[in-house]
Amino acid sequence: MKIMRIGDKKIIMSAPEARNNYFAWPSAKRLQDGRIAVGASGYRLRHICPFGKAVMMTSTDDGQTYSSPSLVIDTCLDDRDCGIATFGKNGVMVTSFNNTVNFQRKHALPEEMAHLDSITPEAEARDLGATFRLSYDGGNTFGPLYKSPITSPHGPIELKDGSVMWLGRTFSCENSRMETDAVKAYRVNTENGTMEYLGEIENITVDGNKALSCEPYAIELEDGTILAHIRVQYYPIKLFTLYQSKSTDGGKTWTKPKRILPMSGGAPAHLLKHSSGLLICTYGFRGDPMGSAPFGIRVMFSRDNGETWSASEDIYENNFSLDLGYPSTVELKDGSLLTVFYAHLEPDDPAVILQQKWRIENDEI
Repeated sequence: MKIMRIGDKKIIMSAPEARNNYFAWPSAKRLQDGRIAVGASGYRLRHICPFGKAVMMTSTDDGQTYSSPSLVIDTCLDDRDCGIATFGKNGVMVTSFNNTVNFQRKHALPEEMAHLDSITPEAEARDLGATFRLSYDGGNTFGPLYKSPITSPHGPIELKDGSVMWLGRTFSCENSRMETDAVKAYRVNTENGTMEYLGEIENITVDGNKALSCEPYAIELEDGTILAHIRVQYYPIKLFTLYQSKSTDGGKTWTKPKRILPMSGGAPAHLLKHSSGLLICTYGFRGDPMGSAPFGIRVMFSRDNGETWSASEDIYENNFSLDLGYPSTVELKDGSLLTVFYAHLEPDDPAVILQQKWRIENDEI
């Protein structure tokens, strides 16, 4: 199956005149009123930076133009990722996470250190965690900051029964591997922000050692099956790829994960069901073996609800920086697709949020 890019890639979120001009880890979601919402972690100095904050903007014309980014989550710590989920008639949930002051000190520039020195233990305890805020008016205003036991780049999904399920990795405040690492499913109470544990996916082992399973995303299929793609990595052998698992009971039990890409195939993933019935998986590619150019954004398709996947096609490619990825895709009104992701356009440029429109070149669609 082939794709055709529509026009050129386009910068949609950046701050070229500012020093805090690094943007990364976006999500895109079609809101209930038809707008496209794009969120990201922005106004950063670099990849690890205590000034990061989760921002969101919207488009009323299918990605031709966007509003200015508005602040959604801004703790005293480094707010990373920006997931977006919808629920009910007008509900919007925005997710993020952050790390400890101690973790950030290991990477801080002098001006960042001054900010970190100003954070009191009380402020750190208040803000530290996997975080989210809820809106009941289509994302115009948001309520208080809630905490989650798990985190994922693109956030939860609304199931057909109206419940909200979040599949994520156990939150790590030091961004490190833990004995308690697991990919778990929770039900989110969108009235009060509480979360109910549902189940978890079996850990993946490599040569008898537990690999890191993280940054999952899920989609509910027509028959109620929940399909999940999980980023799995184990650097001693440069494993950086996607595994797939399914649940037929709303997230309580999951099948044994199976690898669906080569060892350095890429991750993390986003899943979308096209109006044609085609299942679309977009993901970041950081070289094969990992760290070897080219790098880019790729897409693959399934006609059988994830039983098999097509060969991958390139949506975007560069030859100089693997600091890119986290694509998220929405279907446009004419059936074409829009994928947002982050990348550096030149080796010394800051990361920006890009979009690329494309369509599926296949007579059967």
